[in-house]
Amino acid sequence: MGDQVQTLPYGSWPSPIDATLAAAHDGHAEFVGFVGEEVWWTEPRPTEGGRRTLVRRGADGREESLLPAPWNVRSRVIEYGGQPWTGTVRDGEPLVVFVNFADQRLYRYRADGEPQPLTPLSLVGGGLRWVDPQLRPDRDEVWCVLEEFTGDGPTDVRRVLAAVPLDGSGAQDRDAVRELTDERHRFVTGPRVSPDGRRAAWLAWDHPRMPWDGTELVVAEVTDDGTLREPRTAAGGPEESIAQADWAADGTLVYSSDRTGWWNLYEVGPDGRERALCPREEEFGGPLWKIGSRWFAPLESGLIAVVHGRGATALGILDPETGEVVDAAGPWTEYAPTLAVHGGRVVSIGASPRSAYEVVELDTVPHAQPSPALGHARVIGAAQDDPVDPAYYPEPQIRTFHGPAGREIHAHVYPPHHPDHVAPGDELPPYVVWAHGGPTSRAPLVLDLAIAYFTSRGIGVAEVDYGGSTGYGRAYRDRLREQWGVVDVEDCAAVARALADEGTADRDRLAIRGGSAGGWTTAASLTTTDVYACGTILYPILDLAGWGSGETHDFESQYLETLVGPLAEVPGRYAERSPAEHAERVTTPFLLLQGLDDVICPPAQCERFLARLEGQRVPHAYIAFEGEGHGFRRATTMVRVLESELSLYAQVFGLNPPGIPTLELAK
Repeated sequence: MGDQVQTLPYGSWPSPIDATLAAAHDGHAEFVGFVGEEVWWTEPRPTEGGRRTLVRRGADGREESLLPAPWNVRSRVIEYGGQPWTGTVRDGEPLVVFVNFADQRLYRYRADGEPQPLTPLSLVGGGLRWVDPQLRPDRDEVWCVLEEFTGDGPTDVRRVLAAVPLDGSGAQDRDAVRELTDERHRFVTGPRVSPDGRRAAWLAWDHPRMPWDGTELVVAEVTDDGTLREPRTAAGGPEESIAQADWAADGTLVYSSDRTGWWNLYEVGPDGRERALCPREEEFGGPLWKIGSRWFAPLESGLIAVVHGRGATALGILDPETGEVVDAAGPWTEYAPTLAVHGGRVVSIGASPRSAYEVVELDTVPHAQPSPALGHARVIGAAQDDPVDPAYYPEPQIRTFHGPAGREIHAHVYPPHHPDHVAPGDELPPYVVWAHGGPTSRAPLVLDLAIAYFTSRGIGVAEVDYGGSTGYGRAYRDRLREQWGVVDVEDCAAVARALADEGTADRDRLAIRGGSAGGWTTAASLTTTDVYACGTILYPILDLAGWGSGETHDFESQYLETLVGPLAEVPGRYAERSPAEHAERVTTPFLLLQGLDDVICPPAQCERFLARLEGQRVPHAYIAFEGEGHGFRRATTMVRVLESELSLYAQVFGLNPPGIPTLELAK
């Protein structure tokens, strides 16, 4: 950094955070687990076709990527996948099973050669898929969720719990795979087996509910021959979401339920009595977008590791006897819903506004009185390695705004920030409102170089946790019921207007951007408000009726029944809110970005929208990416996305960012 601070207009500050750098740091470690004493996890490789590899941290602390390209450790069950691997040590060697993305088969990892397939291929529809594996070495099996397509349609699918032989005999023989349950439920999570091996617990739910609307906790006996007998619903129902269940060391069943309006922990003892472990107005669970997500993990000592919070998450240790939680010290302000425990060791993945997600280990001191005692929390893997001086990172503000009827709206505001540049005193900065996907999700407060890419050039970013977002209780989440395209649009606009009203942002240089459900909110905002000068729409939903009647995958095929209303009863609402039905209302420039392999938000929606826009003479660009699905993963794609987005803002806002290729806007 130089000694002299220079004055340059917003949007023209030179930044060392270029698109290539931001793309290389996209994605983060996920799905931690112990293999004996070692910690393993999955990690992205954006420059290797966007695949995910399996990483092992050896006893000497060194990290090793275990699978060369093109191996890709990722499940496609419910299209969002989930826990794609599991492992233990047997006969002194790692026994690890994982899902390979390309063929969706389960494989057994071999340290001395090619992984060995455990499951067969299916040529029907989307094939055979697996997720949330649980090893049963005593039976020489791995138990998991089986998703099997029965036809070519996206909803021609069944899901059951299944047992796969570890000896490879199921690799060519579908009949060697034992089905453990029938198809009474449309969706299931992988089974958790009690410490004595006599009971199994899993979650189940059915259309039209999503797992954050209502799930059932199912418990069954495990017989001596390895079958599941007399499954029964132990908790949950249509209006109660259970996010996770697991067994404590003493055979107590622990689960996270939102029956009070917040996901809190409960236990059912061997005597069948139930009690709340830590009643609080905060979340000890979350939306189950990925099967096998973990917000808590019982320790051998009887304590429980928890990822919990309100609007953000901390890693803590809960004493179920006293209800007290002691949180780990450290800089991390956000933890992902992944946990692994071994003895007194706890591993999760944490991040902060100054650091991307890192693998964090916490040591607990068992039987400490009067409360859980924590050892040192430290980074053990995927450590933050600052690619530029952290002085260029944005400094976020946690804000609460007010929308229609005075309702609260939570947001993170990232003002323009550069150590060596300021703008002229009479200039207000341009701002981009970021609408997160989901919509049942939220924006984590973590270092994101895609945000820094804009803020370090003099463009502010405001991430809005609009009504419907998670982390603030069920009532906040339920604001979006039948109001999608209304509440989300109103809340984003309210934040944008408030920033302009208070003199933080330039009212004439406001933009909105988002992907998936955020792409919907962006497109809906451009067709129903006059707040924004332009927008960036990534892999969006644009046509509700089409998306809700066969154009998307099974998991979300009836999501709109609660987000918009029953299609059979309110078809007019589907048409009225769809940007594709009102393309003529778009009068501001926009950028539309789409993956051609997207089965969740298919490119047909973008193509219909553009066809209806023809003749409107609205400046726009449409870029479709071969080989990309829902959410971009390849570094080359992400570079083009960021540079195109910046060029759009430069042209509309009158900015002059150095070294950015000009995006051609058609009319």
